[in-house]
Amino acid sequence: MIVALHGVEFFAYHGFYPEEQKLGNHFIVDIEVEFTPNGDITADDLGNTVNYEQLYDIACEEMKHPKKLIETVARAIIDNIVKQYSFVDAVKLTINKLNPLIGAKTKSSGVTLYYNK
Repeated sequence: MIVALHGVEFFAYHGFYPEEQKLGNHFIVDIEVEFTPNGDITADDLGNTVNYEQLYDIACEEMKHPKKLIETVARAIIDNIVKQYSFVDAVKLTINKLNPLIGAKTKSSGVTLYYNK
């Protein structure tokens, strides 16, 4: 089973260059969490699945802490998801930085990290 959040928008201060950490930028986060239900999914119990609201909260909290690399941010989000949900089998997480400061007209730059149990 997979629970996902796609296109979650944040304004944050991640970036290698000091001006990126000062000015901030827009980011788009996609999260896909694959898991074996923690009990009978037909029981209609939120405790048997991954709560996408909590996925958002985890991502939101990590996006508040400026980092030089979005790879570091992505890893922290994955680590917190796995810590929160011990029954997670895999996570795919993508962070895209819109209009990165690289001196060229660019829609976005991004990273994708994978976790497999």
